[in-house]
Order: sequence, then structure tokens, then C-alpha cells
Amino acid sequence: MANIGSAKKTGRVRHDRAFPIFNTLFLILLMFITLYPVINTVAYSFNEGTDALRGNIGLFPRVFSTESYKSILSDSAVYQAAWISASKTVLITLLNLFWTSMLAYALSRKEYVLRKPITLLMVLTMYVNAGLIPNYLLISRTLHLSNSYLVYIIPTMFSCFNMIVIRTYIMGLPEALVESARIDGAGDIRIFWQIIFPLCKPVLATVALFVAVGSWNSWFDTYLYNGGKKELYTLQYLLKMKLATTQASANAAKATADAMKSVNLTTPVTIRCAITVIATVPILVVYPFLQKYFVTGIALGSVKE
Repeated sequence: MANIGSAKKTGRVRHDRAFPIFNTLFLILLMFITLYPVINTVAYSFNEGTDALRGNIGLFPRVFSTESYKSILSDSAVYQAAWISASKTVLITLLNLFWTSMLAYALSRKEYVLRKPITLLMVLTMYVNAGLIPNYLLISRTLHLSNSYLVYIIPTMFSCFNMIVIRTYIMGLPEALVESARIDGAGDIRIFWQIIFPLCKPVLATVALFVAVGSWNSWFDTYLYNGGKKELYTLQYLLKMKLATTQASANAAKATADAMKSVNLTTPVTIRCAITVIATVPILVVYPFLQKYFVTGIALGSVKE
């Protein structure tokens, strides 16, 4: 019996040692699989255009060149578009958090008798949507927001999904905090700003990341409402136009050898990769500052009954 117990103990020890090794190797492999497309895109963006057409570029550029970045960043309109994208992303994120969190707190109060009907009506908007054409007519014809900076801000100041996530998080906070504040004479506004809002940092950081990424990457709103006003172009829309122009130039260059010489250093492949890198870097810079709140916000702000 002693031998059997010793054998079981030895097998358990070997299993305990083998699992961390296997888990580490698996995570390293998963990390490489995840990072490879990103590194490969960066390598293509720094590769000479004609050489990149041959393909088979791995983790490092085969013929190093910065012409793709020079071609994009030499246009002064890029910096104006970057300012529009950055400013609207900051404003949309702040306003969305403000209005969404305020309404989420109001709808989380059990003493508010209309909280269930209002919540139901808002949830219905997530399932029933009038479509693109009525939305376009509302914004352009009724609200007259076309060709204006406000078209980026006003339609995106509130999100029903984000409201539900924040409301669920607030409902999970101890009710004793609110009750003790009311005993001390605090009103709803003071309770929200001094007690609830500071405790909601994890879920607010998560929602802020969702809103910021969506706002930064959006280009279709520019295409619909501000396509005729160059000073209101966003970075993503301008880069998309840049890619389309490069593709057209490459197609035209096939006709003559002289034209081909002008696009040797940049091709749609390298331009597309450079655009991807330029558009991704700002979010990658912001994400590490919100990462510590992200997992907590997702776990605690998940929908529950």
C-alpha cells in the first residue's frame, strides 16, 4: 500500500511540474501566432514597394525603405485629419461616458418607478433599427448636421449597450454606500460624483476603450456627411482615399515604363501596411494605461440578473 501511495504521489508531482511547462509553451506559441501578422505588417510597411510584390516577407523587411511613410506623411492634410480624428475621439469618449454613466446611475435606482419601462424602450433600440437611409435623413435633413464637426459628436454621445454595462456594474455595488450617504444628507448628484463614479473606474475604463477605438477607426460617417469638406476629413477616411489613389496610380503605371519608375518605391501593398501601422499606433499607446482596468471591468460589468 505504501508503494502504491508513493507512486501516486510521484505521478501527481510529475503532473504538477508538467502542466506549467506545457502551459508556458502553449502561451508562447499563442503569443507568436497573435503577434506574427502584426510584425509582418510592420515589415511590409518598411519594405521597398516593388520588392514587396514578390511576397514571402517574414518578420523583417527584405529591402528596407521608408518611402511608404514618406508618401503618406508628406501630405499636410494628414496632420489636419489626424487632429480631427484625435479631437473627436477625446470629445466623444468624454461625453459618452458622462451621459451614459449618469443615465446608468438613474436607471439603477430601485426607487425610480420608471426605470424598467425606460430600460425596456432603450433595449428595444438595440434590436429594432430603422436603417441607414432614415438615419441619414434624420442627421442631414432634420438635424442639419452635414458638413459640420458636430456630426461626429452629437449622434455618438450615448450608447445603450454601454449604459446597460455600466448600470449592471453600479447595481453590483453595495447599497449600504448609498444609504449611508443619504443619511448624511447627500443628494443624488453628490452621491454619484463622490461615491459611485470613483468606484466605477474599471467599467468606465473598459467602456472608454470601446468608445475610443470605435471613434478612432470610424470613416463611414465622414464618407456620408462630410465627404465634400476636406478640412473635416478624419485620418481613416483620408488614408482610405490615399490607398485608393495609390491603387489607381499603380494600375495606370502598368501602361508605361516611365510611370512605373515613379511607383517603384511604393505600391498598394506597402502603402496599405503603412496605413495600418499609422492608424493602429495611437490605440496601442493608449491601451496599456487602461489594461489594468479592462479585465476587471469586463468581469464585473458583464450582464447579469
